[in-house]
This record gives sequence, C-alpha cells and structure tokens, in this order.
Amino acid sequence: MSAVIIDGKAVAADVRRQVAQEVAELTAKLGFPPGLAVIRVGEDPASKVYVTNKRKAAAQVGVRSWEHALAAGTPREELLALIERLNRDPEVHGILVQLPLPSHLDETEIVAAVAPEKDVDGFHPLNVGRLWEGLPGLVPCTPAGVMELIRRTGVDPTGRRAVVIGRSNIVGKPLAALLLAANATVTVCHSRTRDLPGVCREADILVAAVGRPRLVQADWIKPGAVVIDVGINRLSDGSLTGDVDFEAVREVAGHLTPVPGGVGPMTIAMLLANTVKAARLQTGA
Repeated sequence: MSAVIIDGKAVAADVRRQVAQEVAELTAKLGFPPGLAVIRVGEDPASKVYVTNKRKAAAQVGVRSWEHALAAGTPREELLALIERLNRDPEVHGILVQLPLPSHLDETEIVAAVAPEKDVDGFHPLNVGRLWEGLPGLVPCTPAGVMELIRRTGVDPTGRRAVVIGRSNIVGKPLAALLLAANATVTVCHSRTRDLPGVCREADILVAAVGRPRLVQADWIKPGAVVIDVGINRLSDGSLTGDVDFEAVREVAGHLTPVPGGVGPMTIAMLLANTVKAARLQTGA
C-alpha cells in the first residue's frame, strides 16, 4: 500500500486563507495592515527570487511589505542603523534579514540586532531560548511548517519516536524542540551518528533535513511512518529532488511529502502567520 502523499501546496493555501482573514480583522482594528520589512544585502540571484516571492505572498494576504535592497559592500554600521530604525517603526511588525549575508557581515550580530518581537524568522537568541523553554514566541518558519504538515496527517506525536536527520539552527534543532513540546521522544541525527539507517527504522515520524539527494532509502523506514522531506537538491539534469528516495519510500511509509510541493510552500505561509502573530503581540489586537 502506497503512502498518503501530503500536499504541501494545499495546506499552505489553507494557512494563507486563514492568515488573510486575520489580516483583514487586524487591519480593521489598527487602521493599517500588518507590515513586513525585508532587508536584502547584495545581488545574490537566489535571494532576489526569495524576496520577490515573499513580498508577492504578503500582498496576496493583505500584508504590507517593504524591501530594503542594500549594496553588497554596505558597512556593518549602516545595516545596523537600518535595523534599529525599523525596530522603532510602529507600522513595521516583522523584520526579515535575507540570508546569507556578504562575508564581511556577522550574521549572528545582525540577526540579534532585530527586535525579538519583530523577528519573524524566529532566529533571535531570545526566541530560540523561549522555544527551548516551552514559552510562547516566534518560531522558525520551516520547522513550524513541518509541524503543521504532521498535524494535518492526524498522527499525534505524543509518545511516538521522532527522528530528525540534521542539526542546523534553522531546521533541525528548532524542529527537535517543537517535537519535544508535542510530547514526542526525539532523536537528532547528524554526520557522526552511528548506524543511521538503524536509528531511522525506529522512527514513527522521520524528518530528513541534511541536503543530501535521496539519502533516505526504503529500508530505513518503519512501515507506516510519517516521513517529512525538508531537503531540496538540484541534480545535474536540473531537476529537483529531496533527501528521501521518494519512489522507493512511498511504498513503505504511511505519509510522505514530495519535493517539490511538500515542505517548501509551508515556509512562506508560516512567515505570513508569524507576521500576523508579531502584529498581535505588539499591538495587543
């Protein structure tokens, strides 16, 4: 029996519809819409595309957005001054610094300069700490999207074994915290993990987020497991594939996300949800 394929595009569209309703309510209360400021430093082609897609999605749900495009050689002091100005602007509820930054800029310093209540990426050290303490705050968008996809399967993480392959600060670590908060028993795997296939076979919920094409094979999967593929890898022929061998794994898993069309659409949807959440936190609306 083949896995149920989790349609990330459909779930993301549903999240956006809910966000649009909340935006309309907030706009009526505040007299102006929630606002998202995006800062891009340099001319990285991928960053340009990401920023364009984020602003387009914001407009579709009624969120006002601004792009601050800075030259690649922008001094640290100039970028920090811009962030401080946006921190003080009452019409800006979310601030997103598009990564990666040019090498002369310290990403850790720049991310920490964003006011925690406006940190819609969920990367500020205070928000990271709140996440691990189980306190309310802004959560990184991709892990939040993964949790929403798991919720939509109807599989309750409570008491289940969850395995996360990857320990990045952007996906792996915050996702582990969210799964713990959902009462799963969590194992985080990485390049030093011994017998990775054996660990994965114990998982009721398996999340692959390492950026290695088709790493996860069918014999790594516990029959009926929920398998979430966060990886997105471009092959030599230009096609995209995930970290999971989709065609093989679909014959074993109970639920499975495709690449593309799985986790990817959820990231921007959860960014919009975070912007609305940030606006509510700041205005009390």
